[in-house]
Amino acid sequence: MTSALLRLTLAFGLALAAPVAAEEPAAAPPAELLPPPGKADPGAYLAGRSAEAHGDFRAAAAWFAQAAAIDPDNMMIRDGALFANLNLGNVDEAARIAREMRGRGAGGQLVDFALIAADALHEDYGALDKALSSGQAIGPLFDKLALGWARVGEGQMTEALATFDEVAKTRGFESFGLYHKALALALAGDYEGANRIFSGEEAGVIDLSQRGVIANIQVLSQLERNADALALLDRAFGTQPNPVIDALREQLQAGAPLAFDSVNSARDGIAEVFFTIATLLSADADPALTLMNARTAAVLRPDHTQALLMSAGSLEALQQYDLAVEAYGAIKPEDPAFYSAEIGRADALYAAGRKDAAIEALQNLARRHPDLLVVPASLGDMLRREERWTDALAAYDAAIGLVAEPRDQHWSLFFSRGIAEERLGRYDAADADFRKALSLNPGQPQVLNYLGYSLIERRQNLDEALAMINEAVAAEPEAGYIIDSLAWAYFTLGRYEEALAPMEQASLLEPVDPTVTDHLGDVYWMNGRKREAEFQWRRALSFNPAEKDATRIRKKLELGLDAVLGEEDTSPDAVKAAGNGN
Repeated sequence: MTSALLRLTLAFGLALAAPVAAEEPAAAPPAELLPPPGKADPGAYLAGRSAEAHGDFRAAAAWFAQAAAIDPDNMMIRDGALFANLNLGNVDEAARIAREMRGRGAGGQLVDFALIAADALHEDYGALDKALSSGQAIGPLFDKLALGWARVGEGQMTEALATFDEVAKTRGFESFGLYHKALALALAGDYEGANRIFSGEEAGVIDLSQRGVIANIQVLSQLERNADALALLDRAFGTQPNPVIDALREQLQAGAPLAFDSVNSARDGIAEVFFTIATLLSADADPALTLMNARTAAVLRPDHTQALLMSAGSLEALQQYDLAVEAYGAIKPEDPAFYSAEIGRADALYAAGRKDAAIEALQNLARRHPDLLVVPASLGDMLRREERWTDALAAYDAAIGLVAEPRDQHWSLFFSRGIAEERLGRYDAADADFRKALSLNPGQPQVLNYLGYSLIERRQNLDEALAMINEAVAAEPEAGYIIDSLAWAYFTLGRYEEALAPMEQASLLEPVDPTVTDHLGDVYWMNGRKREAEFQWRRALSFNPAEKDATRIRKKLELGLDAVLGEEDTSPDAVKAAGNGN
């Protein structure tokens, strides 16, 4: 709907007012910015800032509340508490803090944000109209759209439509103004007027998100044009199984009119405005700013599934996996998008270290949705990460069994199944799947790299295998792991001098990878540079390799690579064994 510049412009105002999340704990502020000694709890304040910097808004809100209880006049503490509560979706608590800040002479966008959100939550449209008309502001796009919806809530439809028209006449905002005007018209029952906008008849074709397309489909159905609605549904979403879309298709095919529920009230309309801003911010801005808007949209409209999903995704981006699990869990099993939420919840559980719970969630989902391709595919990917090759293979078999006619987008399923088969020693089946993946996506560098290296390890089709890896390197010349494969292929074939240049290049591209660094040591050793080899092996140990690899590296440092290879075997396969960690 808009350019990256617009997204950054929208984010910029909020970023000025809001603390920015960071990967490291916030540094202690200068002494002059801390609360006066004896009056405050600087430890609680600093703990709050540290929690905020890590995106742990629950802990931040608690620490700032503790600090504020001792020093209620400190606006830095209040500002932190306000930001944390908004990111938790605690709109009423945020508004309480904002009112206290305003009573003490403080203001700014965060204060306005909280008060505007609270007015919308409590459907005080007169107060909202007055606030937005008198200069309280979040951003130019939000303010005008929210003002239009406030006027819808006041029953001033003519003024509301004029406000949306103002947005539609603003360069860069055209589609937003027209989309929200169409929603307002449909809410008022003017489906003909809404359709003139959606069809492009009123002001030309507008860009629509998935929610916008569904609103368009609902409008067509209300106009008794189910055939046109079905055609649009198929054009926009295809015919692959999707519970959300399938539920709409089933009703349309049955001849039943779809209810228009894209917005059910002016409050829903304002929720859509917050979600619109969250969507724009999600591309470029700090995830905390996206989260704040998405959370608010979900508070105003608790059944706004996409706002809930976006909130959870933002929490994952902030590495707040437990909060993300809670956010995904807010989507009920009867929601058609439950499958998507469960996949997200499983990923968050896995990232939080609760791997058995994550796998169990996907297994339960697979039983609930046995015909939904993304479910067994996601289960297979998670089992593969856990090196549960047999279970992963079964999941991929189930996923591929759902594909009537493989297309280019299915290449990764065959590639992933091939990996599981290769790890189980089922080489013929693996090679067939790798080649199927390449037939669907010719030149795919990951597949070329994996198949080429697998063939070299097995001493099969060596010329073809080296050509595959070289093609993969040409496609991804900055991918250190692929260049490592090329170097290690030369090493495996005993072509040590040829291995040296690509191995050093791979090390430059992957400077802290334990496997690449270990391989560099081996290549140095075989080129007679034994002191450099030992140095690289010690570096590899400092990068926390897998224990079996660490044990082998320590043995090389003690005995030398020749002795280790001699213990393993002195046949050509012995050199191959040195590459098992790749």
